[in-house]
Formats: sequence, structure tokens, C-alpha cells
Amino acid sequence: MKRGTLRLATRGSDLALRQTASVRDALADRRFEVDLMEVETRGDQIRDELIHRLGKTGAFVRALDERVLDGDADAAVHSMKDMPTERPADLVVTGVPERAPATDLLLTPDGTSLENLPADAVVGTSSLRRKAQILAARPDLRVEPLRGNVDTRVEKLLAPELQREHAARVDDDREKKGNAAEASASGEEYDTEFDRSIDEWFDDLSEIQRRALERDVETEYDAIVLAEAGLQRSGLLHRVEYERLPPTEFVPSPGQGAIAVTTRSDHEQLDRIREALDDPRTRVTTTVERTVLAELGGGCIAPIGVHAKLQGEYVHVTARVLSADGTEEVKASRDLPVRDHANAAAEFADSLADRGAADLIAAARDDADADSVGGGARAETDDERSELDADGEVDGA
Repeated sequence: MKRGTLRLATRGSDLALRQTASVRDALADRRFEVDLMEVETRGDQIRDELIHRLGKTGAFVRALDERVLDGDADAAVHSMKDMPTERPADLVVTGVPERAPATDLLLTPDGTSLENLPADAVVGTSSLRRKAQILAARPDLRVEPLRGNVDTRVEKLLAPELQREHAARVDDDREKKGNAAEASASGEEYDTEFDRSIDEWFDDLSEIQRRALERDVETEYDAIVLAEAGLQRSGLLHRVEYERLPPTEFVPSPGQGAIAVTTRSDHEQLDRIREALDDPRTRVTTTVERTVLAELGGGCIAPIGVHAKLQGEYVHVTARVLSADGTEEVKASRDLPVRDHANAAAEFADSLADRGAADLIAAARDDADADSVGGGARAETDDERSELDADGEVDGA
């Protein structure tokens, strides 16, 4: 017996639709009929500004939740790290499915590690958190803005090297044809730089590599940083060379890798939706992370990473708050009791603030206010700065 039809609001990016499909399938397993409603958000509409200038409300979140509050949709599907820590009282996070990996990945064309990148190498990210953490580890690197969905970002990384190889193969092919007659007449074999023809090489390229060949290159990146969850959900993890950055040092954004489903607090199917979707372990760890973020109050302006892991009767949480240039930081870890994890997380945040995190966040706020006066507003979350088309990001990225 079917339990009725649920209308799910989602962004229209490939990654968002993949995430929503996983929610739809889980609901269908519990005998719900599900219709998807694609909604264009402000974050999707504005493509010529950095994410941290998209406005104080959640650029990827608000439009979806408005559909829920207006009754046009029964629920909305979000990347959790997109979500503002404050939300309307009549809107609740009904379901938090099992989390994907929360870690960040360093992607390079040839698998070079962060440690082995040459000085002055260019690393692409538009996340304040990732930028600060990279500079803290490698102050000799250059961090440049990187925009687009997961596919676009990977294409931007791969494009220069692929285009150089393509040009070299074209030149070699022309030279080979020009000298073929002469070599044949002399009885000598003509040596070519490449074993395979240009057509054979092209046929072996993946779809994303072929798109990269056609991309205009504005900034040449030696490496980029993306969320592992976004690459995994986009089906690209096996298409790229990467180093998994340790979450103890490159502390992820609160909620990274998790999906959140929001509904009205008075929705008649609220309990059934929670029963179908909610993963208790993920609910606990993400509650800890977002509580720390909310108590610190700097998610929209300061580089803040918070990562929690459930370990028996305790939740082990690590937090790292940095200055924008990575030269100053407050970092701490603590085991919190599961039975009172939310209150314990708030107390942990207070201790971070007392140790200097509040000063770093205040300094970031002053810088953000100065930028705002100069033109442009702030984004609500670190993820909005980092993942324009999901990516990810949204989870992405």
C-alpha cells in the first residue's frame, strides 16, 4: 500500500539530482510515490561572482525551502554544509541519510601530493576554509579562485596538460606526414615521438577529458581541492588522480558529505519521512559539527572546520579556526558524551571561543564588513563559497 505522493524540491545540477535520487529511492523503498521539482536558486543564477559575494541568505538553500514553506513542495533536499545554521522555526531537518566521506581531496593531473607541489604552484578553491588550511600547510603556494560544478572544476584542472599534449601530437602528426615520403625513399624508418596515432589517443580519452580539450583556459591550476563526496556522487572519483587530505589537519566543513532533507514542522508525514531516511550515527555527528559552528557564529565569514566521529559512547570532535591567510589558528579535539552531545558541543565551542577563536572570527568579520562596503555581500556558508553548482559540493565540491 502506497503512503501517498511526496514532492521533493531540488536544484537542477547533476550532483544535486544524484543526491535527490538517493533520497527518492529510500522513500520509494518505504512505499512513497515521489515527484521531483527542480528549482533554480540564486546561487545557480549568478555565475560571475565569487560565492562569498552571493548574499547573506543561503544562496543554494533558501529558494528550495521557500517552496516547502509555501506548500508547493513537501520536502527539500540539500547538501548539509550549504545550510545556514539559523532557519525558520516552522522548518525542520526531517531526515539525515547515511553520510558519504567528509574528507577533502587534492586533485592534480599526475597525482602529485601537496607536500611535493613546487613552490608557487597554483591551487584552485573558492573556499575560505580550504584556502586557509592550504596556506597553513604550504605558505609558499598560490591559492586562486575556482568556480563551477564538479565536472567543470575537474575540466579546468585537466585542460592545460591535455591541450598541450594534443598540440604536440598534432605537430608530430604533421611532421610525420611531411617526412614520410622522404623516409620511404631513403629506405629508413621515420621515428615518431608517440606510439599511437592522434585518433587512437583521442578514442581512449574519457568524456570529461574530451570536454577539457575544448575548454578555454583562463587560470592554469597545478592542483585543485574538492570534497570527496561530490566526486564520488558524480562518478568521477576513478577518473582523476588525487591525494586524500587527512581530516585531522584539513578539517572538513561542518556537515560535509551529508544530505539534509527539510520539511515543515507540521507535515503529516514527518515521522514516516524521518523513519525512512534518518541515519542515527550521521544525525549525531552532524549535530555536533553544526552546533559548534552555530555557537561560534562565524560560518559565513571565517575559515572554520569541524569534524566529528562516533566512537562508542563518545563523539570525537576536532575543530580548527584560522585566520584567512592561515598564519593564526585555534585547534582542539575533545571526546563528547553521546547521551548529551548537543550541549557538550556547545560547551566545546565556548572553550574554543575563549582560547582565541572568537578573536579570529571577529577579525574575519571586520574584513568581511570592509569588503561589503567596497561592494558585494557575504555568503551564508563555507560551502556556498566553495561550490557553485553543487558541488558538492555543493558537495562537492
